[in-house]
Amino acid sequence: MLMANPATLRNLVKRYEALRSAHARLGNSESSRKLDDVSYTLCVTTGTRTVPDALAAAAAQLRAVPSAGSLTPATTEVQLTA
Repeated sequence: MLMANPATLRNLVKRYEALRSAHARLGNSESSRKLDDVSYTLCVTTGTRTVPDALAAAAAQLRAVPSAGSLTPATTEVQLTA
């Protein structure tokens, strides 16, 4: 199974949460369209069909990714050989 880039996935979840909040406040057709768009993208990115499933899949994928601070210098260096 393909995995989304963790930064992209984090940004999608943050965008979804922000747009959901904005739509709750505004409730207009523009906020609805933007929320629908990010919901669709989140579902496609996580390979799910519903927003609750997409959010759960995103959370699981992000938990499985080590944080940048936990990498040791030896694992982050690239050595080129000829």
